[in-house]
Amino acid sequence: MELSFENPLFGIALTLISYFFVIKLRKNWNYNILNPVLVSVIIIISFLLIGDINFESYNKGGKILTYFLGPSVVAMGVFLYEKYSEIKNKIKLFLLCVTVGGAFGILSMILLLLLLNTPSILIESLAAKSVTTPIAIEITKLVGGIPEITAGMVIMVGVLGNVLGVQFLTGLGIYSEGAIGTALGTTSHGIGTARAFEYSKSAGVYSGLAMCFNGIITAFLTPYFLELFM
Repeated sequence: MELSFENPLFGIALTLISYFFVIKLRKNWNYNILNPVLVSVIIIISFLLIGDINFESYNKGGKILTYFLGPSVVAMGVFLYEKYSEIKNKIKLFLLCVTVGGAFGILSMILLLLLLNTPSILIESLAAKSVTTPIAIEITKLVGGIPEITAGMVIMVGVLGNVLGVQFLTGLGIYSEGAIGTALGTTSHGIGTARAFEYSKSAGVYSGLAMCFNGIITAFLTPYFLELFM
């Protein structure tokens, strides 16, 4: 039985079964807390702990699924092409919003943690919380933080945006698909973008583009902001 856990199919099967199980639950009980990513992570962690299974064994299949993140991001280019004329007319405002949002996301985290007298290693690990995991991890390595902490925080931020982002924005009276998509992509990266596509195709396109652009902004600004304030 132990050998079966070493098979990459184990990690793939556990991930897909957990995810589609939550999707089915969500169809029957449409509660925001039944977020597919959040609940799937809880199920997978619980299964590994109860079965005393090493994460490395599970991740042999997890790495295969992670590989498809790249093609999935590229696939969003199809939707971008469909909405190109609409985005082109608003590109200056869009870039301004993402730049301000990305910079504020970094600064707010750094200043809040400094206010709380947080150790510098944690500040360096959490500054790049709002971009997709691969970019955030590389930024953290560059500034001397702990990538494992960064990865956990990135997932938490993404799930929070996925669960509460649309409700928070509409509660403020924001109903523009472009604005909602831009906000989710800037603050909650890929997981937020998945929620944006659920809201509408247009919101998803704006979110995917915002996620990519904010990755660039954060990669450039984070080291300078850390040096400036620390």
